[in-house]
Amino acid sequence: MTTVEPIRLLLFLVGAASFVGLNAAYLVWVERKSAGRFQRRAGPTEVGYAGLLQPIADAIKLMSKQLIVPPGADRFLFRMAPVMMMPPAIMAFAILPFSEHLVAIDFNVGLIALFAFSSFNVIAVMLAGWSSRNKYGIISAARVVSQNVAYEIPMMLVIITMLLVSGTLSLTGIVEQQAGAFWNWNLFNLAANPLMPVTFIIFFICMLSETNRAPFDMAEAESELVAGAYTEYAGMGFGVFFMAEYANIIIGCALAVILFFGGWHSPIGVFPGVIWFLLKLYLLIFIVIWVRWTFPRTQFYGLLNLSWKILIPVTLFTFLLSSVMIKIF
Repeated sequence: MTTVEPIRLLLFLVGAASFVGLNAAYLVWVERKSAGRFQRRAGPTEVGYAGLLQPIADAIKLMSKQLIVPPGADRFLFRMAPVMMMPPAIMAFAILPFSEHLVAIDFNVGLIALFAFSSFNVIAVMLAGWSSRNKYGIISAARVVSQNVAYEIPMMLVIITMLLVSGTLSLTGIVEQQAGAFWNWNLFNLAANPLMPVTFIIFFICMLSETNRAPFDMAEAESELVAGAYTEYAGMGFGVFFMAEYANIIIGCALAVILFFGGWHSPIGVFPGVIWFLLKLYLLIFIVIWVRWTFPRTQFYGLLNLSWKILIPVTLFTFLLSSVMIKIF
């Protein structure tokens, strides 16, 4: 048993790294094609059939470029920031249960471990902006910290609410409690919290903010900050940040599937559980892409006011409501 577990974990991490790389490449293609459809244009069409080879061409281009450290930058932190982005994301995949048996490590505190890994994302982006000594990067680093402080609070309140409803920190345990018909999923569990759909919407908004996705991508607002914390990065330094962004989107959407949509459980029971998990996952990812190309970027103070004045009071109310409902029933 002691020999098999490390090998199983290693194989799963290699598979997770391959899964992240493939998804990061082709979710970019999906996003470009979707953006083209939303804006009534074609999107990538030239490299391969329907532009399918465009991600490979982009990867070759990024790998062929030199990583240049700008004058005056902190060389060690500038090079460490991209390195800090990917390993926590890959490690998070080892905790996510894609089906009843497709999980590397089933922690009984997996929910806490997942958020511990995701916290490195903010630190890495902050270090990237600060260490580059670029004015746009420094402004971006300040925005990242402010945005993270604001949106971590409602996100944690949502997680505590879901913990009250589920009674466990195990991700597998949370999914198992939603077994059966689709009305057993937490999203429709109105007996525990009549405002559960509102709780999911708040979680989704916070997830967009945590992953720096539009309309909350103030940390890299191209129209204001060029590329924010990534302005001075070239080649695979920039490519790693790009891959980590999509990896974190996958992790956020996977967590939404686990917490609210029954994980791998099927509403009709036709396909294996992992197929249903991936269908739900990619549907949420498509909605993330849809939101980016539909809504305009918010003003920075509007972004903070949304959290402090609306989301935090609402999540506090839903948390208290769940506590009362569970106590009564």
